[in-house]
Amino acid sequence: MKRIVAALAFGLGATLLAGAAQAQGTLNSIKQKGYISCGSNPGLAGFGVPDAQGRWTGLDVDFCRALSAAIFNDVTKVRFIPLSAKDRFTALQSGEVDILSRNTTWSMSRDTTLGLDFPAVNFYDGQGFMVKKKLGVASAKQLDGASVCTQQGTTTELNLADYFRANKLKYEVVAFASADETFKAYDAGRCDAFTTDASGLYAERLRASAPDDNIVLPEIISKEPLGPAVRQGDAQWADIVRWTHYAMLNAEEAGITQANVDQMVKSTDNPDVKRILGTEGKYGTDLGLTNDWAYRIIKLVGNYGEVFEKNVGQGSPLKIQRGLNALWSKGGLQYGPPIR
Repeated sequence: MKRIVAALAFGLGATLLAGAAQAQGTLNSIKQKGYISCGSNPGLAGFGVPDAQGRWTGLDVDFCRALSAAIFNDVTKVRFIPLSAKDRFTALQSGEVDILSRNTTWSMSRDTTLGLDFPAVNFYDGQGFMVKKKLGVASAKQLDGASVCTQQGTTTELNLADYFRANKLKYEVVAFASADETFKAYDAGRCDAFTTDASGLYAERLRASAPDDNIVLPEIISKEPLGPAVRQGDAQWADIVRWTHYAMLNAEEAGITQANVDQMVKSTDNPDVKRILGTEGKYGTDLGLTNDWAYRIIKLVGNYGEVFEKNVGQGSPLKIQRGLNALWSKGGLQYGPPIR
């Protein structure tokens, strides 16, 4: 038994060491190969999903395109690698992908034990429940004795256990390896309720055989700060990922959009806007990029609000309210430190 444990520990250690070695100089590696390898969700509407022609869309997909814009001035220099929840961290640790942009929860254990860093939160979420209307349930606290479909290898299982234990409720877990299997089982009636992040509930509801027969219950039972992850050991790459998100937030707050960014470059006297768009200061070169790195992001992808609305907000089938993902100045949690 000791030999088995030692072998497992050695294997994990070797993976983390390999990842750390590859983490150093991620930007140079990306430039040399000519593209970003982006670990993506293989099928979550609004966040990451390819169509029949292999064209990817989603909030997390557009984040990788924003990085491509910042580095290459071209949003096509990305290869999207579909990853299951179970395989996503190993793929990042081993260097198979440069970044994991796959609706992944930032938690302490993931931050401290996997050799990973979470530079930013691009979607504040929380776990919820969906049930069929015919069940006659209006609250998660009415799920005593229910069977609940959930996906293995996610924070969902632990949150589910914590919630039912805290509320002294009994339940039966019906677990599956993939998100697709989990939802199909719920839709087929193999369990009473389906649980995942609330954003995922709205996305999966669209795939139900009868969407209007399902309701999302009001309770949010966890904090799920979702964001991109990178390997530890490369501060420059983590900074690029972090400030890509902040640049998109600052652009929205400053009123810089895809439609007006060229005019703003030519005519603005606002020093904050000048620094964002690279006409004042050398903030891009401090990242290892060009000074117009944020201009490229906004011009080719958009600010945070534009990307949100298109993929998951009112301009999308999901129609998720901004809520916690509104700018801090509008009652939300999204706050971009200043570029100065």
